[in-house]
Amino acid sequence: MNTALAEATEQLQFDAREKPNVPVRHMEFNFDSANLDDRFYEGTELASAYFEALSIFLTYGEDLVIDTARYHRQFVKDPELKRLVTVLIGQEAIHSKMHNEFNDVLAEHRFPVTFYRFLADRVFEYGFKRLSNRMQLSLMAGIEHFTAVLSEYMMKNEAVFYTTDDEKQRALWMWHMLEESEHKDIAFDVFQELSGDYALRMRGFALAAFTILVLVPLGGSLIPLIRKPTNLISPRYWKDVRRSLALIAGPKKGVWGSTLGHIIDYTRRDFHPQDHDTSAYLEYYKAKLLHPDTGLLTPFMTREFSPGLRG
Repeated sequence: MNTALAEATEQLQFDAREKPNVPVRHMEFNFDSANLDDRFYEGTELASAYFEALSIFLTYGEDLVIDTARYHRQFVKDPELKRLVTVLIGQEAIHSKMHNEFNDVLAEHRFPVTFYRFLADRVFEYGFKRLSNRMQLSLMAGIEHFTAVLSEYMMKNEAVFYTTDDEKQRALWMWHMLEESEHKDIAFDVFQELSGDYALRMRGFALAAFTILVLVPLGGSLIPLIRKPTNLISPRYWKDVRRSLALIAGPKKGVWGSTLGHIIDYTRRDFHPQDHDTSAYLEYYKAKLLHPDTGLLTPFMTREFSPGLRG
């Protein structure tokens, strides 16, 4: 953790009763195919492929969150929570749009985007979208838990964004990280208000875990071989595999290996996303990313607004 972030963590006194404003931000990254770094994550091929597969999945996962949140918003009684559901829908809609544009650029670099979109569409259209509304609500909360875990990991490991010169890809993931952390409790709070069924919550968690920790890694593992079949017999590639596995699943610094405790914490009956307080990180990254003159995201943000209360 760098000095500025450490100081912010120490100084900020978070009052859980006063939630910070969560706006909807419109972004335009205008991704440039010529400057795409296909090894942006720590200079690796396989670990980067995991995030590229995740980017394709996210567009479908976010669309599921949008549809589920929109359907259940009508049943939410608390006016502020209903307003926050609108925020969630807005943020996720722009996430989906921006990742789709990024994925189009990946397709220009021989990534199997069209094929993976076909597979993801089948999984969601004939699988997740045929679940009951109650189960979709639970799955939404489960997916949002995993994006919250990933966001917190990234916030605590800022250096992972600066091993690449691809500024737009860096901005995409840091923006996404910021907003996933901002809205990490909204889906969970909706589930608790409308259901609160612990067994149902665990079923949604299990399905989300299978998707994020099994299906997406499986898709990511095939990308380097699809793009370059000779990787299968390349010593250099298998060296990359060992390093990539440590970066994704390693118990000390791995994205998912080192966050296993946070992941499993969701199984506590009295769990709440705000048990993992990221407010100091949010303050630090808002200052770093959104400063009107020096913010990393400032050149790409076209509009910011906060939805009002709904009747």
